[in-house]
Amino acid sequence: MWSTGFIGARFGLPFSEPLSFLLVRYLCVIALMTAIAVLSHAPWPREPRQWWHIGISGVLIHAVYLGGVFVSIKHGLPAGIAALVVGMQPLLTALGAGWLLGERVSVRRWLGLVLGFVGVVLVVSGKFGSKAELGPMLIPVLIALLGMTVGTLYQKRFCAGFDLRTGSVIQFVPSAVLTAIAIALFTEFQITWTAQFVFALGWLVLVLSIGAISLLNLLIHSGSAVNVASLFYLVPLSTALIAWAIFGETLPSISLIGMVLAVVGVYLVVRR
Repeated sequence: MWSTGFIGARFGLPFSEPLSFLLVRYLCVIALMTAIAVLSHAPWPREPRQWWHIGISGVLIHAVYLGGVFVSIKHGLPAGIAALVVGMQPLLTALGAGWLLGERVSVRRWLGLVLGFVGVVLVVSGKFGSKAELGPMLIPVLIALLGMTVGTLYQKRFCAGFDLRTGSVIQFVPSAVLTAIAIALFTEFQITWTAQFVFALGWLVLVLSIGAISLLNLLIHSGSAVNVASLFYLVPLSTALIAWAIFGETLPSISLIGMVLAVVGVYLVVRR
């Protein structure tokens, strides 16, 4: 489900400024999840500090991560390179998990993390065909990488367990506010409402922001931060397979080898 986010972005971004796309997406999620929370009488956090922690984790995971990825892709960064940069998240999470969460990362899990990263490099290696200047385009996706890594660790430490219905509202409201401020300061709200854009928006709202994010929150609550992060190695693999099926993109043999290595790496990390 997470992998389809890159496909949805490819469908929708030609008709929208990236932050405008994200703002509308956040507002739709807020409206839907608020209605669900009210109708189902979902519990809201009782302590103000829980609202604060959930909101901060939401800003890092949604506003910073998604904003960085969308801006980079909109400004010409090849999706393969964006996936490779974001693919460093499990390694950074493993470094932070021992320091912030006290999680022990065994030699076997480190081997799996490194092997998974090598697999991701091989999967996306066929995407490095752009001759454009990558420096400026890399800055937003590097910020996205930092936001996702810190957000995962922060949520695991301070607010791992919260109701998915009310927690989603608390996470997306500050993300929408900051995105609106960024639009006012740095760009302008711009969307061309076409059938293709509406389909992409609906897909990203229902499948990604509600479905995949809810599953991510459940994983963060119930599992090791390193184990959860290692699953992101599978995102470029499944994205490549979806792009092959939908857009006819090629899958060279080196990418297939990379897929095998990445899957083996994730297995070494998450197996008991």
